[in-house]
Amino acid sequence: MEPTAPAAPRRAALAFIFVTVLIDILSFGLIIPVLPHLIENFLHGNVAAAARWYTGFASVFMAMQFVFTPVQGALSDRYGRRPVILLSNLGLGLDFAMMALVNSLPLLFIGRVVSGITSASFSTANAYIADITPPQQRAQAFGMIGMAFGLGFIIAPFIGGHLGAIDVRLPFWAAVAMSLTNFCYGWFVLPESLPVERRTTRFDWDHANPLGSLALLRRYPQVLGIAGVLFLMAFAHMVYPTTFVLYADYRFGWGPDMAGNTLALVGLLAAIVQGVLIKRIVAALGERRTLLFGLACGAVGFALYALAPTGYWFWAMMPVAALWGVATPAAQALMTHAVDPREQGRLQGAVASLSSIAGILGALVFPTILAAVAGSARHDVVAGATFWLAALIVGSGGVLAWRVSARLPAVTTAAPPPTIEPAVVSDADEIIVQPAPLRD
Repeated sequence: MEPTAPAAPRRAALAFIFVTVLIDILSFGLIIPVLPHLIENFLHGNVAAAARWYTGFASVFMAMQFVFTPVQGALSDRYGRRPVILLSNLGLGLDFAMMALVNSLPLLFIGRVVSGITSASFSTANAYIADITPPQQRAQAFGMIGMAFGLGFIIAPFIGGHLGAIDVRLPFWAAVAMSLTNFCYGWFVLPESLPVERRTTRFDWDHANPLGSLALLRRYPQVLGIAGVLFLMAFAHMVYPTTFVLYADYRFGWGPDMAGNTLALVGLLAAIVQGVLIKRIVAALGERRTLLFGLACGAVGFALYALAPTGYWFWAMMPVAALWGVATPAAQALMTHAVDPREQGRLQGAVASLSSIAGILGALVFPTILAAVAGSARHDVVAGATFWLAALIVGSGGVLAWRVSARLPAVTTAAPPPTIEPAVVSDADEIIVQPAPLRD
């Protein structure tokens, strides 16, 4: 029997992208609490050596994201979104299995390199959303992806920590099960969003390398400015994963439990903002004003974090900072309006490459500042220097967004959602559903 499209294909496809991103985040989050301990086990409990190795693990992961995200974006523009997403899920599952089985640190490091390569499909997921979502609904759709990130980072570290208490390798096997389940689910559910006539005619090597993919942005001056805003936001966001746990211990005397609870609350607030509130905020303000509003909340929120004298004050400031979450989906939606539909994959790949550069830069800058603060034994407002810097970066992004977003095309008229009509296929290993052209 030939496969057919689901009754509500756009909704089903969007639901799949939400689920696939959520499961990917869950699979990564599961290993966050245990990967440093696994490295430490290989080094016979040498914490200092484990820290140096873990820095290398994080750096190489971001470097692989930088190199291979535009490759996956270009591949999806040429061959379609579906095969790239499915192969990424399959590769992640097999790689986590390798990391669960290896018995040497170099092999574990190689596994981390492979995971950086295979996990570079988030840009393809964003391009998929741009394919199937009408322009005026894209901010809300991108917000769903943000909600998936938030939910994943609420649930996964908690589960991974408890599984790791049983066996340090058990979270890796759980990640294997999630990734391969995602692959199977997508094989039977996910339709193709990019029809053949809208694909590029060849694989574009010029834009498949990270520097070449960034050159794509020069053809769209307005998009280049918004990409700069996203770069600054990604840079500022690195204050959380690179320094928050150590900062909370230094400033508030928090242990891992309080730090973990706080990060879970950050994820919960992000899920609420990007999954529930963004639709109402965009409807009330429009995409440009939503972007500016989110950046203003981010700058103010980080400044309030820096001023917080106690952990309870820090918690009280979190709702303000959480509203920053509306800025990213609004910026992504604005960008997609100005770019040819055939280049959405490469656009998202270029943006993801910028985020990877920001991640590498943030991993170098924020810990260095925190180390200087701790070395000076300052516990006043100077102790929040990392958050002051994050506030300055986001504020600069707000100024840049104010200048460049006014020149971007606005989508104000309602358009019906695109429909995806079933197409007859002959290959049993590829289910392709052709979408009707998007109406901008």
